[in-house]
Amino acid sequence: MLNNFVALMSVALFLFTTPDAKAIEIKEIISSKGIKAWLVEDHTNPIITVSLAFRGGSALDPVGKEGLANLVSSTLDEGAGDIKSQEFQQKLEDFAISLSFDSRLDSFLISLRTLKKNQAIAFDLMRLAISKPRFDSEPVERIRSQIIANIRHQSENPRRIAQRTLFTKLFPGHPYGRPSNGTEESVQIIKIADLRFFVEQRFARNNLVVSVVGDITEAGLKQQLNQTFDALPEKASPWDVQEITPDGKKQTIVVDKEIPQSIITFAQPGIKRDHPDFFSAYVMNYVLGGGGFESRLQEEVREKRGLAYSAYSYLAPLDHAGIIIGGAGTANARTGETIKILRDEWAKMNRSGLTKGELKDAKTYLTGSYPLRFSSSGRIARMITAIQLEKLGLSYIKKRNSYIEAVTLDDVNRVAAKLLDPAKITMVVVGQPKGVTSTP
Repeated sequence: MLNNFVALMSVALFLFTTPDAKAIEIKEIISSKGIKAWLVEDHTNPIITVSLAFRGGSALDPVGKEGLANLVSSTLDEGAGDIKSQEFQQKLEDFAISLSFDSRLDSFLISLRTLKKNQAIAFDLMRLAISKPRFDSEPVERIRSQIIANIRHQSENPRRIAQRTLFTKLFPGHPYGRPSNGTEESVQIIKIADLRFFVEQRFARNNLVVSVVGDITEAGLKQQLNQTFDALPEKASPWDVQEITPDGKKQTIVVDKEIPQSIITFAQPGIKRDHPDFFSAYVMNYVLGGGGFESRLQEEVREKRGLAYSAYSYLAPLDHAGIIIGGAGTANARTGETIKILRDEWAKMNRSGLTKGELKDAKTYLTGSYPLRFSSSGRIARMITAIQLEKLGLSYIKKRNSYIEAVTLDDVNRVAAKLLDPAKITMVVVGQPKGVTSTP
């Protein structure tokens, strides 16, 4: 089955043209004022796409004011400088500018997309948003109400309940264990002064990563970098998020909720992105639970037994911790059976590793599908930003497949034996699973 899939994938890659990773030329640009950016010039279409990131995200929210970064990200486009909220939004619409903000645990992301002819106003609106946000009372209270309403809604969402419970168990007393979007209580007490303080402390030139893809030259970008970011402070305020090993132990937490299907989410300690065994773990996980219909978890849980629509796992490397996360959803009556299979497959991979055939097919897919990630300027820009945040180097895109190819069977099986540990899996089940109870 896997061989047929790989063959079809190869045909698909041949028929549908996407940019060759090796053909993407990334240039490091440094403006006259020392502002750095990575640029991929593409003059095919008159479009410019920008991806920015400031290091440090919601993990830096003060205790008791969880959700601060999220509230900032939701209000930055609600007016800036002399432009009030409604007028700011109208300018974005009138000039077909897409400008968005998003807070993550370890970073704060900004995306901009504009036509070449609207470059000046697009960059200027972004400049104002990050350097002179208004945070007027009316839009802040309106957005605050929307966020609180969403928190209430998500508090009834089984998948969000499972994820929140899992992270609380894995990271007790650590910022990763707190709700990044906040709680009703924490969001309610965040003041406008807190929003302003966040911007002043976090948005700085030494904390900034810039990626640009599209119809702009090196000279044009250098000038734009000076105009857009020179007003930012030179240095962000220092911060410290402690390194942490997730509190992995064999336990099951059942959250009672009257739904027909139990939602299963589980995790164990993993590895960070800069670990020398990362690519071996990446290949291993593709076979275990990251390969969709071709993974062992999917094969055993769905294909052979019809227990769930999907069963999966993935590596989740954070800046200060590494975890491996998985999940499935199944009927309450068959939850116990599903959990046993998940644990059994974990143990089997730990004990026996991959076969030569599995390794070959995994490497064929992982290298062959890589060009599909470059299907749009937005995806390229976001990928380049991620590469910068992880400090992987300017040539990473061209070298990435060679890292996959270099993984040997001994490498991947050594990592499986060392990393995967059924005794460290924390399992969260939301629903009313038959025969499954919480353990200490």
